[in-house]
Amino acid sequence: MLVVLFEIRARDGVDETAYEEAFLHMLELVQDVPGFVSFASYTSVEGTELAVARFQDDIALGQWRNQPEHVLTRRRGREEFFESYEITIATVGRQYNWQRTPVGDAPIADPSLDVTA
Repeated sequence: MLVVLFEIRARDGVDETAYEEAFLHMLELVQDVPGFVSFASYTSVEGTELAVARFQDDIALGQWRNQPEHVLTRRRGREEFFESYEITIATVGRQYNWQRTPVGDAPIADPSLDVTA
């Protein structure tokens, strides 16, 4: 699995409506990419945005990168919306999960995460 971190600093005076419309359209389009896993975004108190997208593999990420409307919107982002951005693509080496159970705080065992073997 690949995790894409997209750290964005918007331009001062950006057209918030146009920016949000473009963002929502890209979110709709990425859902159709085979191998797309998930998306979440966060905004810091300073206004920096962080988008976190997960893709199953390089093929899925490549399909998204080359999606024609995404290509045009990336260009539009540089021209209209972004002051700067940084993209980090990382391969997941391990991933852990914990969830509260009905009987308390007992972790849910996942034998695939056993690294003692």
